[in-house]
Amino acid sequence: MAVGQDVVLGLLRSCFEVGVSSAQPSVGMASIWAEQIKPWLEAKAPERQQVWVVGAGKAAASMVQALEACAGDSERLKGVVVTRRGHGGPTRHVEVLEAAHPVPDEDGQRAARRMFALLSTVETNDPVIALISGGGSSLLSVPVKEIPFVDLQQLNRSLLACGAPIDEINTVRKHVTQTLGGQMAQACRSPVFQLVISDVPGDDPAVIASGPFCPDETTFEDAMQVIRRWGVQAPHSVLRYLEKGLRGQAPETPKAKSLVFRKVQTHTMASNGLMLDAVASHLSAMGFHVMSLGDGVEGEAADVAKVHAAMVRQVMAKAAGWPEVPVAILSGGECSVTLTEAQMKQSRGGRNSEFLLSVAHELRALDERVPFAALAADTDGIDGVGGHAGALILPGDLAQAAARGLSARWHLEQHTSYDYFKAMDRLLVTGPTMTNVNDLRVLIVGLPKLQ
Repeated sequence: MAVGQDVVLGLLRSCFEVGVSSAQPSVGMASIWAEQIKPWLEAKAPERQQVWVVGAGKAAASMVQALEACAGDSERLKGVVVTRRGHGGPTRHVEVLEAAHPVPDEDGQRAARRMFALLSTVETNDPVIALISGGGSSLLSVPVKEIPFVDLQQLNRSLLACGAPIDEINTVRKHVTQTLGGQMAQACRSPVFQLVISDVPGDDPAVIASGPFCPDETTFEDAMQVIRRWGVQAPHSVLRYLEKGLRGQAPETPKAKSLVFRKVQTHTMASNGLMLDAVASHLSAMGFHVMSLGDGVEGEAADVAKVHAAMVRQVMAKAAGWPEVPVAILSGGECSVTLTEAQMKQSRGGRNSEFLLSVAHELRALDERVPFAALAADTDGIDGVGGHAGALILPGDLAQAAARGLSARWHLEQHTSYDYFKAMDRLLVTGPTMTNVNDLRVLIVGLPKLQ
């Protein structure tokens, strides 16, 4: 066994656990309830009979659990949220439904229609708390009447495979649905407190879950430009509807000037940036010199990996201006993997394991006398296809892979990162974490004096 493998494995796992723990709704809900939600309820709905709760996203169930624990018996909570299948949990008053992600299914459409109908009938003196987290776009997808649901599903598949950044993907989603891009807020007459867990760079609530309670400044023209720019294979019904919107024959999503948003207050309780800060503090306390690239890292996973690998080589070479080992390089955000239709059917892995596979390829000739290790994982516990959260590289793995005849380059070309890391026994399997603040990437060069 290479030097420190067991210790480094524990170290990398602890980074993931610290990051996920920092983003759990239970961590910050008590203070948010006492300092923000409760005063807001008293100010906006002093004569309330009950508090309605709606929401969507991978963290929806855990957000409800934390909210119910803080509210106790002081408020009458009632409502419904929808989360990704397998991410549910027991609740006392608010119903939790489950549906498919990332491609919407009929269960999600039914849940979204139910929420939309509820919001349309809530009395004005009863407030609404909206719990929104990443993944909500697909879970709240109800197409406009001109687009069959099967076409909306196909559009989502094509958008996810085209390599576009999430904000551009969501621009299209907002303009072909009845529920996203502020349209949930538009349907509601009551005051809304929107509590958000961010999984997008910059934490713009209009991008998170496609902003069902937020103004949308994008347009039909923007949506069509995304289709053209990324060569999205959109169904004819989608193209016809977007063209209808371009002619002014379909309603635009509500904009910031709309009066409906005066009743919406938004607070972000967890984010990728806050998670990175927690992991950076954890590694600094261990003795690492931490270089954090922040939460805005986007691009093709394999290309982003090349930049990270170049940084590792600079540290190894003791280049001027670079910190001395031990060094930890952190980044967050969301990379993409562009696939053809054929590749979508055969690919196995996800953006994080593909990132790490590209790192392995770029550093295949690395002199490992100085220990090198890495982790890349999605904080929701699911990275693409395969049931894993991500993958790891431990000291000595690069040489071991070569000795086994495993070609990182070949697996990159096939987009089968899952198979590579499974053969190396380096998949990170956690199951659903009940939160989602996007990706965590940790590359370490050298080791401090770990006990």
